[in-house]
Amino acid sequence: MSPSILQIALLGVVQGAAELLPVSSSAHVVVAEKLMRLDPASPEMLFLMVMLHTGTMGAVIAYFWKAWKQSFFSSKAVAAAAAFRIFVASAVTIVLVVILKQVIEGTVLSGRPGAAVEDLTSNLYLIAADLVVAGTIIVVAGLGVPSVSPNAAAPSDPVPPGSAIVIGLVQGLSLPFRGLSRSGSTISTGMLLGVRRRAAEEFSFALAVVITPPIIAREFLRFYASRAASHGTVHVAAMAMPGVLGMVFSFVAGLAALKWLTGWLENGRWHHFGFYCYAAAAGVCALAAMGY
Repeated sequence: MSPSILQIALLGVVQGAAELLPVSSSAHVVVAEKLMRLDPASPEMLFLMVMLHTGTMGAVIAYFWKAWKQSFFSSKAVAAAAAFRIFVASAVTIVLVVILKQVIEGTVLSGRPGAAVEDLTSNLYLIAADLVVAGTIIVVAGLGVPSVSPNAAAPSDPVPPGSAIVIGLVQGLSLPFRGLSRSGSTISTGMLLGVRRRAAEEFSFALAVVITPPIIAREFLRFYASRAASHGTVHVAAMAMPGVLGMVFSFVAGLAALKWLTGWLENGRWHHFGFYCYAAAAGVCALAAMGY
């Protein structure tokens, strides 16, 4: 069943807000789709998710561009150092994701021919467990790391290479497990490693801009594979305008979410997102028990 305009708008808001808040977009989108009785694996939904991811990536670039120019492009030396750290963290992420994909598909999913690691998103109990893990990391970082005065001098190396590698590893762990918030895990890890809150946020979302295009490309490939399996009955042109509408909603919701995230992060309320993850986990378990 194809989503209605209202459903597309709602999914755009959910994706845009939850993708950029540290509360796991995948968990919220999967739950929203199940409540709307939509099939996440259908060609229509795969195409829509590509459009929504594009909208949120645009929101990240628009929101952080001015800050990135100051943090990453203030000089050639700073730009080179930032590029190196982002490259190293992203490379570590990709290597770990490939390893986890092979291990999970070769063990947990070995008895299901054709199953992929993405199929884990249908398991609500696993999503709930991921939310609990993400919530714990956020709470520990939020309550255990003191806020730094905005007037304090910034360190000469805001994200050391060692910290970049660890953040890349954590990002790699979060990607296959859709309830484990990428932004929440990476920002919290940076804070626990001694990275200033604002620097951890900027670095985390710089990594998002690098890792999102491959994710979008992968979703496109899944869409075309599903379309081929349905004998080409899915008309891309008919989905284009609804997809653009969803992208606009995800872009606007993403900008609002980023402003909210920055405010709570810098004002010492980061741990509240962790408490929300606990509540969301309980809600997901309730839905699973009800048979969704």
